[in-house]
Amino acid sequence: AGETVFVHGPSGCGKSSLLALLAGVLLPQQGQVVLAGRDWQSLSRSGRDHWRVEHVGYIFQQFNLLPYLSVRDNVLLPCRFSATRRAAAAARGGSAEAQAEHWLAAMGLARELWQRTPGTLSVGQQQRVAAARALIGAPALVIADEPTSALDEDLRNAFVDLLLDACAQARSALVFVSHDRRIAERFGRQVALPQINRVVH
Repeated sequence: AGETVFVHGPSGCGKSSLLALLAGVLLPQQGQVVLAGRDWQSLSRSGRDHWRVEHVGYIFQQFNLLPYLSVRDNVLLPCRFSATRRAAAAARGGSAEAQAEHWLAAMGLARELWQRTPGTLSVGQQQRVAAARALIGAPALVIADEPTSALDEDLRNAFVDLLLDACAQARSALVFVSHDRRIAERFGRQVALPQINRVVH
């Protein structure tokens, strides 16, 4: 709880696969992955979905925002599926809705954007909506897959500050994958994944 880990390595070394294993999206062929005391392998598919929304905030590389929902409703999604996340959000903001608005404002997204659909936002703005959705309800684990790739230097630094501070306040563990080694020193631990050498027949 509360640990921050920066994961880096060359393209194709398995960074995204590692994150999918941590989040129970993929199951390991060997060994165990345990989150909040539960082995992902011991859960059914629906059980994994439930455990994931209860305990994991995921900033996907492709954002995975729902195009037909407003920005605000996208941020609220974890609270719609998890009573635990909704209660945690309400405890911090008075209501889950107020907490969603807090995170949108903290991400620098103007109020007039909150009722728009994600497709009307820039790539950088969509990335920040995805981060707000991951943070709402103080999940035990926040997974960030290249979350600063579409941000300029100033926005990148502000985003990393906010993410680290939010995870520290919530005692959320943070696993952050990036090619940008300039921010690695701000994390408590760094993990370098080696290049995988594949034999092509």
